[in-house]
Amino acid sequence: MAELVPFAVPTESYKTLLVWALSPGPTAEALQLSLFTVFSRFGLLYSVRVFPNAAVASPGFSAIIKFYSAGEAQRAQKACDGKLLFQASPVKVRLGTRHKAVLHHTLPLTSSRCQELANYYFGFQGWSKRIIKLQELSDLEERENDDLVVPLEKPSLKFFCVVEVVLPLYECRSYGVGIAEETLEEGPLTFLMKRKAAQKHAIQRALSDAFQKLCIVVLESGKIAVEYKPSEEMEDVGNEEHDLIQVNCNSWKPYCHGEEDLSDFSLEEEDLSCQDWTSTAECP
Repeated sequence: MAELVPFAVPTESYKTLLVWALSPGPTAEALQLSLFTVFSRFGLLYSVRVFPNAAVASPGFSAIIKFYSAGEAQRAQKACDGKLLFQASPVKVRLGTRHKAVLHHTLPLTSSRCQELANYYFGFQGWSKRIIKLQELSDLEERENDDLVVPLEKPSLKFFCVVEVVLPLYECRSYGVGIAEETLEEGPLTFLMKRKAAQKHAIQRALSDAFQKLCIVVLESGKIAVEYKPSEEMEDVGNEEHDLIQVNCNSWKPYCHGEEDLSDFSLEEEDLSCQDWTSTAECP
């Protein structure tokens, strides 16, 4: 049976592992690194979070580990439950069982997380991105000459961006749009910094939006397919008029992550949480 891996924050219980009976000796940060090292061998991790046990429980720690793939989470659970791993006593590993309320919408991944997921399944050379349009929507000059501007209203910089993501092996193109706005403060340096920030955020949002229209399909054979579902507002941006699924004829293996020049535009983003340890999976 095929598994769908969307470019969305994994919130499903079957993609979440609960780990407990962790030794109280190491620090939370050391346990976090050890857990990441062990479980990333089974697949790409979204996050590893470590928590101290409640005061009424025995000393020690527990952890929550989120995978992008349900299949990889299940393999990790079976392989690690009851094993020593990195400590003298065995740990307990279970799939999450918490049933959350039905969400009306999924949470999209940030652009950096989208690139990490694409690199893991397609490789650095398996996809590309291109800025099609980056346009300023600000009306600063009109505001300066307009006597009716509300006194308390601060001027702002707004940028609109269109990004194209291409998967050549699957003959698939996805387009995304993003708009970002930054409120201006006094000073020439502030203007330049705010302008750069608005451009960067517009590009990041457009790239994330382009990935939201793609879904990775992992087949039982190990092959990879891509499902493309364009949104209505982007139908006239490109030539894609129908959903497209193409299957790679080669078995998939995690791509090793070397360094690559992504200097066409900056996409650095801060981590969601100081206790979230996320990265790509290690290659066997």
